[in-house]
Amino acid sequence: MRVMLVDDDQHRVVLLRQALIDGGNAVVAQLTTSDDLLTAVAHHQPDVVLIDVDAPTRDTLESLGQIARDRPRPIVLFAKHGDAETARRAMRAGISAYVVDGMPESRLKSVIDVAIARFDEHQALRRELEETKMRLADRRDVDRAKGMLMQRRKITESEAYEQLRKMAMDRNLRIGDAARSLLAAAELL
Repeated sequence: MRVMLVDDDQHRVVLLRQALIDGGNAVVAQLTTSDDLLTAVAHHQPDVVLIDVDAPTRDTLESLGQIARDRPRPIVLFAKHGDAETARRAMRAGISAYVVDGMPESRLKSVIDVAIARFDEHQALRRELEETKMRLADRRDVDRAKGMLMQRRKITESEAYEQLRKMAMDRNLRIGDAARSLLAAAELL
């Protein structure tokens, strides 16, 4: 696994790096929290971002939130100190695993595995939500296009649907896209 390691403490980073390598991982980048993490993720393409800090700052959480939004991947955050509000902000930022009270090497692999599983589940839910939104938008636009066809051509709902479906097939479009095209053309006229 390709890991990007972020840690401000040079002594800690040496131990963590060695533990990751001993576990069969490749450390593709080693950064501090003040580095541009989003650019580093784009450049190094890690499978996992692992960050070890005493306590995450607002800026660090914002950087991690940008990664979660723009270049999604599992993010594991180890913190020596934490409170409930910081944990909530970390989860809202897209952190896959937030571990307080340091990082014991014996649990490193299991924590990363859980973070990856949680990330994968979150991504699946996100895709499902986007697909559901698209289906709802398609249904709404198909209904509007059918209504417009029914009104202008004085045809039944099933005839309007068949005309819309034929238009989509002729133009090699999804029916929702065909409905949006028809509605846009009608708006222009």
